[in-house]
Amino acid sequence: MACGSTSLWAGETTWFCCGSAWGPCGSTGTGACGTCQSNAHQAAWPNASQACFDITRPDLCGETIARRGCGSVMNVKHQCSGATVCVTVSDCGPRTKSFCGESACCNGACRTNRVIDLTPAAFSAIGNLSSGKLPVYIYE
Repeated sequence: MACGSTSLWAGETTWFCCGSAWGPCGSTGTGACGTCQSNAHQAAWPNASQACFDITRPDLCGETIARRGCGSVMNVKHQCSGATVCVTVSDCGPRTKSFCGESACCNGACRTNRVIDLTPAAFSAIGNLSSGKLPVYIYE
């Protein structure tokens, strides 16, 4: 899996559980793509398909997020620490429309709107799970 450096988006990330038990997660479903595992570097993207977009509606928060389907690879970079993790889209989410205007900040710089969810393994590669959310840049 090769992660790129072409800027795709900036926003906020949180973490979610899927697949087999790992860390704070119990056993759950394998997501919209059928491949999601909490112990892998994976992500949920709000425009993974038209059905996903209809649920997440990032446009209601002013976001024009590109379609990137199951198996798409992205590089997620913590805005302040610079830590990065390469992830594969394996689910639909986050439900951006439910979190319009929510922000995550560090060093006085903020990103708004949840635009990507990471599995606990991916999130912990760039931040502490207890932080709950992080401002990030997303590349492809």
